[in-house]
Amino acid sequence: MTEAKEVKEEVSTVDLSIVIVSYNTAKLLRACLQSVYPNLHPHYRLEIIVVDNASSDDSVAVVRREFPQVQLIVNSQNHGFATANNQALKVAKGNFIVLLNPDTQVVGDALWQMMNFLEAETNAAAVGPALLYPDGSFQESAFHFPSLSQIFLDFFPLNWRLQRSRWNGRYPRHLYEGDYSPPFEIDFPLGSCLMLPRDLLERVGLLDENFFMYMEEIDWCYRLKTLEMPPGYLSPNVQFRPGRRKSHHWQVYCLPQAKIIHHSGASSRQFRDEMFYQLYRSRAYFYRKHYSSSFQLAARLLTRLGIVGLTLQLFFNRLFGRVNAAEFQARRRAYGRVWEL
Repeated sequence: MTEAKEVKEEVSTVDLSIVIVSYNTAKLLRACLQSVYPNLHPHYRLEIIVVDNASSDDSVAVVRREFPQVQLIVNSQNHGFATANNQALKVAKGNFIVLLNPDTQVVGDALWQMMNFLEAETNAAAVGPALLYPDGSFQESAFHFPSLSQIFLDFFPLNWRLQRSRWNGRYPRHLYEGDYSPPFEIDFPLGSCLMLPRDLLERVGLLDENFFMYMEEIDWCYRLKTLEMPPGYLSPNVQFRPGRRKSHHWQVYCLPQAKIIHHSGASSRQFRDEMFYQLYRSRAYFYRKHYSSSFQLAARLLTRLGIVGLTLQLFFNRLFGRVNAAEFQARRRAYGRVWEL
């Protein structure tokens, strides 16, 4: 499949389109939809589009029975997260579009806060919320684009300070804290919730369907941030961080006051070893698409070094009975597939 470039333009009477792709997440999907409707704004028009990616549970029945107002697209095969989102994006009518994972729950008027922010911030191409775990505790919500240090720390987490640092793509935690924390510029938000205006969707194009799962929202934000703004578009009132060069490219933001609960990883917990492979497959494709050949080589070497470490750990775990034979074989196959990328 190739990256879709165009989105049909039309005059919209819908303010916000919520796009949800679900795969065997019936209970989570129900909770997600139940969190949206109590917080509808009386002055905004909303549509919800759910794309079911060939679920084997009762996800489709739940939507049809309990949420008949939802526009439902049912796929007979799972062609991946990006493809399913694109199906919805092609028919979405909203002036703003948000990609929302089924393992999320909207807190209060978070979506309307994000929409109002995009309307007011003239250099904002996209925005994500602050994410919370189900118990209300802090969850990493925004990240820097991939780096070699991140690849290393993925495989070799040396200590918690490095894990939470810029070296591992994190933003300082204090940026999220406080009831009135201001929006801050980021490279990309976690793809569990990402909103952008329709006109930016029309400029950047649809998600790249070469990503089956993972990295598609990172690629989207990377493409958004490389788009130049039209001359004279940037408002003189836009404030930049001290010492930061004024940019005429679009920016992506995190809005800490908008809160979303995220059941982290719940929608991809099935087929763990397959998802491990898909993650590194998507990363390798992202590097080929956007990064230099020298970065790609270094990334491949670091990944293979990490696979060696994981394989040794796997053999020790098998030796001491911590994994069974089936799990041992499945992981070894997954590691072998990643080695070949």
